[in-house]
Amino acid sequence: MDTEKIVQRLGITGPIQGVYAGGWQDATGEELTSVNPATGETIATLTMATRDQYDAVTRDAVETFQEWRMLPAPKRGEYVRLIGNALRDVKPELSALVTLESGKILAEGEGEVQEMIDIADFAVGLSRQLYGLTMTSERPRHRMYEQWHPLGPCGIISAFNFPVAVWSWNALIAAVCGDTNIWKPSLRTPLSAVAVTEICHQVMAGSGFEGVFNLAIGTDDEVGSAMVNDTRVPLISATGSCNMGRIVGPAVLKRMGRPLLELGGNNAILVMDDADLDLATRGATFAAVGTAGQRCTSLRRLLVHSDVIDEMTSRLIDVYKQVRIGDPLERQTLMGPLISSNAVDQMMTVLEIAQGQGGEVVYGGNRLDGFPGHFVEPTLVRISKDAPIVQEETFAPILWVIEVDDLSDGIAVQNGVRQGLSSAIFTDSLSNAETFLSHMGSDCGIANVNIGTSGAEIGGAFGGEKETGGGREAGSDSWKSYMRRQTTTINWGGDLPLAQGIEFV
Repeated sequence: MDTEKIVQRLGITGPIQGVYAGGWQDATGEELTSVNPATGETIATLTMATRDQYDAVTRDAVETFQEWRMLPAPKRGEYVRLIGNALRDVKPELSALVTLESGKILAEGEGEVQEMIDIADFAVGLSRQLYGLTMTSERPRHRMYEQWHPLGPCGIISAFNFPVAVWSWNALIAAVCGDTNIWKPSLRTPLSAVAVTEICHQVMAGSGFEGVFNLAIGTDDEVGSAMVNDTRVPLISATGSCNMGRIVGPAVLKRMGRPLLELGGNNAILVMDDADLDLATRGATFAAVGTAGQRCTSLRRLLVHSDVIDEMTSRLIDVYKQVRIGDPLERQTLMGPLISSNAVDQMMTVLEIAQGQGGEVVYGGNRLDGFPGHFVEPTLVRISKDAPIVQEETFAPILWVIEVDDLSDGIAVQNGVRQGLSSAIFTDSLSNAETFLSHMGSDCGIANVNIGTSGAEIGGAFGGEKETGGGREAGSDSWKSYMRRQTTTINWGGDLPLAQGIEFV
């Protein structure tokens, strides 16, 4: 696939700038190179924003917000509808660019762009459904209700593994809510962000609302810290590691802003003795191997009932042997590269630690030096539930295969980590499934039965508990994160009764 043609089709021409403030600006920061992790080759080079340029982006977002919030929500939805249609027009090219920059296979790149289109459709419908409640007042001739108002400019910090979809979860929902946006994408996938911003620019040009979707590509020192500490930005939605969340969350709260955090996930599947092992094997393989184990919802821990663990392990080994590794742009490929050489080194280090803690590598465990990029084998490790290493999330295709005694033991192991994003159980027992989903079951934000931990639909709220951060994005009522609630009481009578029957003379 011709990289130059992809970039041109997406409107990325001339010197590439990392600053958009109602229009493309001449960036004056450091140069940033986008590298294909499958080949190590340079895709393109762009210029990043400085702190002063971030400030200009935010000023534009604040100014645009004053007018955008007054546009009726269905009218705001119409612009989002046009963005969704524009994404449809360039889906093949944008999918390929996502694959080139992130290393995920083409089918997953296409799925990510489709997710953006789906979110756009969802947001358009949502623009006519920003409902508040009407409550019964205890006072005569009073009416009490709640309404929702736009919040303001929203800062979006996204990660390399979903370089465009996570932006859409936030930006398109926030836009119909009446907010403007400032996007700081991962420095590993900047061209994908430039391409999406150009799509938005083409839709919004001439509307008077060009400053709704803004971009500031820059380092943490120049852009990230400024955005997180900026009182003009009432909400910071940050996707990344738990360590990043420990920095971003307190900083935003210190200035009384809203942090919306989507952080790490040490996700588990519990396979019971009555499970359909064919289904469980397929579900576990995609969850562990998809995106080379670099999803926040990737399967890290496979908790298998002692009666079926040997058979389950044997089935997984057979399937892992068939996983085709290679160029993520080729349709036959099932697993692409890790994002960097550091990620490969970290995986190898973790495997050494695991073996020192009694873990046995039963499949894989090697870096693939015959490839030009950052390739490894998907890896299966039999290990004890008490091994300290299984408490940590490693962004790589390592699957810890752990024996558990029964349902209660499995749930205890599932919940016995600091993260709480995604979880699943494979069982044919209604009782097991309902127990797993009950108050005594999974403590994660996502709990599935007979499907894997990854591949969430946009209609449900996405997010997790504990060190995963507690944020919710995408569907359900996640839109409320981007608005402020106001409770209103109207007295339409001639008296002034007080609540709780208080008499004040």
